[in-house]
Amino acid sequence: MDLGDPQLHFWLTRSVGRVMGLNFSEEMAKDRLSPKAYVDMVTECRGCPKVTSCQSWLSEQSDLTRRAPPGCRNSKVLEGLARTH
Repeated sequence: MDLGDPQLHFWLTRSVGRVMGLNFSEEMAKDRLSPKAYVDMVTECRGCPKVTSCQSWLSEQSDLTRRAPPGCRNSKVLEGLARTH
């Protein structure tokens, strides 16, 4: 698998989480997300070819949403965490 820039995908993952009302540090502190699962999310994002569409989706969000961007490789984890809020 060709992996993208770690920093870019760290920030994309984090930004999508924030738009969904998630703070990954808090999720880990509350044992709802393991550090390994967080690393795995960033790695999944690094393998995604939809960077441009994800960035566009992020720029279009003005309110919190409980849905991950279309085609997001982390949608199951993100939406599962969002349901706990």
